[in-house]
Amino acid sequence: MITKKAMLASAALMMLGGWSLTQAAGQGNIAPGAPGPKLGASLDNVQAVDMSEALPALDPMIKAKADALFADDSEVGETRALYVLRDGEPIYERYGAGFGPNSKLISWSMAKSITAVLAGIMVSDGQLSLDGPAPVAAWERSGDPRGAIALRDLLHMASGLEHVENGDPVWKGDTVEMLFGSGAQDMAGFAEAKPAAARPGELFNYSSATSVILADIMTDTLTPSQNPDARREAMRDFIQGRLAEPLGMTSLTPEFDARGTMIGGSVMHATARDYAKFGEFLRNHGVVNGQRLLPEAWMQFMLTPSPNDAGYGGHIWLNRRRPAGADAALWPDRGPNDLFACIGHRGQYIIVSPSQRVTVVRLGITDDDEFPALRRRLADLMASL
Repeated sequence: MITKKAMLASAALMMLGGWSLTQAAGQGNIAPGAPGPKLGASLDNVQAVDMSEALPALDPMIKAKADALFADDSEVGETRALYVLRDGEPIYERYGAGFGPNSKLISWSMAKSITAVLAGIMVSDGQLSLDGPAPVAAWERSGDPRGAIALRDLLHMASGLEHVENGDPVWKGDTVEMLFGSGAQDMAGFAEAKPAAARPGELFNYSSATSVILADIMTDTLTPSQNPDARREAMRDFIQGRLAEPLGMTSLTPEFDARGTMIGGSVMHATARDYAKFGEFLRNHGVVNGQRLLPEAWMQFMLTPSPNDAGYGGHIWLNRRRPAGADAALWPDRGPNDLFACIGHRGQYIIVSPSQRVTVVRLGITDDDEFPALRRRLADLMASL
């Protein structure tokens, strides 16, 4: 039995950014990260790496705004990577001590947007339906209100399923219980067993478990096998052939639970450069190297405000005002309306601003009380671009 202390210890390891949940489950077969500090911790005796020195000269104001995210006395926590592209070309690239262009860093909830793109590819292939009942066996019993949940509801975080994302204390949250507690061996089973607390589409309730359900649906669509190795292989092959290889995201490494379900809401790894490739793919509305991989209609769906929270689209954050009482995600009072972002726990960002022709990746470790300052600094940087 996993004790609360053990769960918290595991959570602490994960929050350092280098712990592999698949390795913890003894599954292996995940591409190893590039050599780097143990558990993702920075090395005090290694200098920060400023790759920008090899790039064309940058406006001093922009460089100052970017460098501020690395300041020793910064209120934004530890920035491990900052990578800025304009028109698809790098204009700024810098890494914190102990990290570099080949360092794989954890996505946390940025993974949700990758999961949404994979779902969109399956919908465009005709393998899944956006508005039909989600094919989850546990919900198919006669009279079960969960049988009315559609992929649209899941992608809008409006499934109506009972869920507590962040517990107080932390171990009382469903996300921690799913990742580290009783749900860890079969995360989708844990998530899909939750009862209905509202009608589908009625309420916005941010849920990492929702993205695991989507990953489970996609895996079941790819293979009828319940063998964990077969499930992992089917999803890996799909990601490689339909997304990672066309985009050149060679470092992208998803993680899986013991049942072989991708942890589609929170645990993927990639380099800052590869996260930027994903951001550029979104900026170009699903087109890479002149090839359309994702229908324009799906991009419009992802970037359209959801009915219950204008700051959230289809598994992606939008630069729009959120409902009263909701925490700020971006900066709608300062940035363009078309700006959007993949956002992850502890300050992971892929920020895309189509009207500015800019993509920004920031990876690091930021505590809850530092988030207002981080958002402000990022908004300052975006305004300077």
